[in-house]
Amino acid sequence: MKRKITTDLLTWKNKSDKLPLMLQGARQVGKTYALLSFGKLNYKNTAYFNFEESNEIQAIFKRNLNPERILRELAAFSGQSILPGDTLVIFDEIQECQEAITSLKYFAEEAPGYHVVTAGSLLGVNIARLPPYSFPVGKVDILQLNPMDFEEFLWAMDQRPLSELIREHYIKNEPLSLHEIAMDWYRKYLAVGGMPRSVSIYKETQDLDYVTETLKTLNNSYVADMAKYASRQETVRIMAVWASVPSQLAKDNRKFQYGMVKHGGRSHEYATSLDWLASAGMITRCQLVSQGIPPLSVYARPDNFKVYMLDTGLLCAKFDVPLNMVLNLPYLNMTFKGPLAENYVCQALTANGITPYYWTSQRKAEVDFVIQDNSGNIIPIEVKSGDNVKSKSLHIFHNTFKSEYMIRVSTKNFGFEGNIKSIPLYSLFCLTNNITATI
Repeated sequence: MKRKITTDLLTWKNKSDKLPLMLQGARQVGKTYALLSFGKLNYKNTAYFNFEESNEIQAIFKRNLNPERILRELAAFSGQSILPGDTLVIFDEIQECQEAITSLKYFAEEAPGYHVVTAGSLLGVNIARLPPYSFPVGKVDILQLNPMDFEEFLWAMDQRPLSELIREHYIKNEPLSLHEIAMDWYRKYLAVGGMPRSVSIYKETQDLDYVTETLKTLNNSYVADMAKYASRQETVRIMAVWASVPSQLAKDNRKFQYGMVKHGGRSHEYATSLDWLASAGMITRCQLVSQGIPPLSVYARPDNFKVYMLDTGLLCAKFDVPLNMVLNLPYLNMTFKGPLAENYVCQALTANGITPYYWTSQRKAEVDFVIQDNSGNIIPIEVKSGDNVKSKSLHIFHNTFKSEYMIRVSTKNFGFEGNIKSIPLYSLFCLTNNITATI
């Protein structure tokens, strides 16, 4: 399956001042597959080392962190040559060997000609646990891999012509004649999600029951990671926060409340657990901003936020909603339909490298998402899970902060109404940090 990360990997490969690359992302988002595919297409050979599968590989890093010695011994271990520029060296599940993480500093300083990439589960969590070892700050390039976005899903389903039409109509603000077909694919994506395993299963079988079991297995693997990489007390709290996410999203205002994790729960009990889940890539925190002016980060309220899951398919499985119901969204209960659409939008924004915030006005209005583009423009986004597109909150935001543009995301076709760009839910992958260039 083609992934957009390939473009970023090629950019890294062609850099004259490249550093060892660390590919971050939640478990099972396709990091290993992406790196192996990239190596096969762009190098004479690929040397792959999995630290979880072999204690012998870990032992190579225990003696010292001299890159030349390490590479010679890895070459002997694998029975293949490792040549600068011609070989892609992949360190997978690198979180299992803290010395290997630290060694990246020495690869950057003493062996810059070698192309070294790393991946691992819960890297964000394990980096925080490195002492007495040190993280190679400033000595690694970092890329983030998320679940497949809707465009990548269309590619996997052999629907590239449709994705190209969507981009064309997004730019032109013209209605798409294949709107209902695109909406059908959008609903399929909500149910299946963007985890490569579930996408592959759906393409092969078209069986949503099989997809459901796959998603539940993935959810269980995340729970297993909590027990593996956290203390017993931490695990209990992390699992409680993770279990509360669906009910947090089902509330009218979506704001995260510690009291919903446990009766009487407080931030000092569960803030670290939230940090753990965010570092693991399992959730995205969307913070409230008090002002709709740049830079948004200055006006963010860390104590007031919503929490979204990394993938809509996993969210459906966690809600225990039959996926066939998701394919018939017009008849789905609004208690679930609204949160699912918002989670999808947050997932799409995050995949495009956009940090999402939200805004409220003394309970008179709430804008679902507020974003800032690379020119400093502040864009409010209102999400409608159906055809009801009244935009009172958008207008209040606009009148308060004089935003130049507004975006309304709904089930309706493309259009431009006043200064509101109306886009269908399936076109979110078209939004980039250069938003105003396509408005």
